[in-house]
Amino acid sequence: MSRILENSEAPKLPPWLETRYDPRIMIKRLITSVDVARHAGVSQSAVSRAFSSNASISPATRAKVFEAAAALNYRPNRIPAIMLSGRSGMIGVVVGGLSNPFYALALEHLTISLRDAGFQIMLVHVDDALTFDTALDQLASYRVDAVITALAVGTRETARSLTELNIPAICFNSRIIGPGISTILSNNYASGSLAAHIMQEQGVARPVWLAGPTRNAASRERRRGFLEAFSARQGTGKIVTELQGDDTYESGFTAIREYLRQDHRPDGLFCSNDLMACGALDALRDHGVFSCPEDVMVIGYDNIPQGAWHAYQLTTFSQNLAALVEAATEILAKIFSAPAARISQRRVIEADLIVRRSTKRTAPTS
Repeated sequence: MSRILENSEAPKLPPWLETRYDPRIMIKRLITSVDVARHAGVSQSAVSRAFSSNASISPATRAKVFEAAAALNYRPNRIPAIMLSGRSGMIGVVVGGLSNPFYALALEHLTISLRDAGFQIMLVHVDDALTFDTALDQLASYRVDAVITALAVGTRETARSLTELNIPAICFNSRIIGPGISTILSNNYASGSLAAHIMQEQGVARPVWLAGPTRNAASRERRRGFLEAFSARQGTGKIVTELQGDDTYESGFTAIREYLRQDHRPDGLFCSNDLMACGALDALRDHGVFSCPEDVMVIGYDNIPQGAWHAYQLTTFSQNLAALVEAATEILAKIFSAPAARISQRRVIEADLIVRRSTKRTAPTS
């Protein structure tokens, strides 16, 4: 319940505001630039110039305006500047699949970096955990200056639409780019290849690849690196068994449980992401016949916090989110410095191998 202020508790306001404020109901009208100008003894245009980083105004006048603004608790209205310049300083951050801790971590890194760079953020959620194509209508409805997302551009049609809307986009692990669309990639192929070499050095002879969704370009590259590395070492022919998941814990658990029920005996498992790897480890534990890493060594991807838990101790690849976000902010700075350039870049960030118990065999198995 609202408390009625006594007269002695009411805020002290300039005389021209006192008639517009009723302390009994604690409602105050919004302070405008006109009020700040009167309080500071300057023109309204001087207030506007004071809050514009590029405007010409003396330091003394700006200080006077800021002092008056602080006294009145004034916040400048950004809408007129947006209408005049056509630029909002607002970045659309498109997110999806937040049940995967990797995307939640990516969002945290992105928002902190953008905030520190002075940008406003508009969060747009899509149901798709892989692409942000369905967010186009919402992005077009708002005056965002750019889009950053951990999701990919799903189709060429979406890429063309982004270009036509003139909304620069920066995506993580997107195979499709175009004018004004940049992508920052984890080196998925090299990581898949390294996972295969680790297993080969430990004597793995019956490797299994647990894939993510077929339209996940990053998963396809990890698969390609893994399969080609095994083929190069052992010659042609089918070396790796492939199982299908959908990037969820449940799909990893189910895929490995069903595979083991068919009396298969894998000795190495590379999973397209950590969530499926955690599900696979629990399926191995639930089966009760195989132990990790003595019987089956397991490698994941993404370095989510759960992978380091004692129950999993999962060897994995970190996508190096700090480097991904740093690259994104560098590209964003170029976009703002040359808005007509339709900047399109492709940057590859090396993933870091994080070695834990799930691959630490004492000796090769036969």
